Amino acid sequence: MPERIMYLQLKTGYNTDCGTAWIAQVRFTRTWRTAYVHGRTLARVTGTARANFDSNFYDVETGEEFWMSGPKRDRTDGRYTSQEPHVDEDVRGEYAAFLAGSPLPGREAG
Repeated sequence: MPERIMYLQLKTGYNTDCGTAWIAQVRFTRTWRTAYVHGRTLARVTGTARANFDSNFYDVETGEEFWMSGPKRDRTDGRYTSQEPHVDEDVRGEYAAFLAGSPLPGREAG
């Protein structure tokens, strides 16, 4: 399964961009429609039934909604806030190297 360091923010139950956010290692299925992180299974929002401008994944067990994207070097990951995400210990070194200019693992070619 492909793995990527991603920015992830909980949207359910919070005002715009005020939910807990993480920089975490995320595993994806071959189709990139399902993600596994922090013991959760997240499915990509598709179709009009689950369409939401503020989230792009949801927890298949709880229905909680999340925004997930690649991290940004300028740390402007939250779209409407400057909240700092929690950085998981297992990606701290690679994330620090990314902020210093190195490519993210798995994204060396862009």
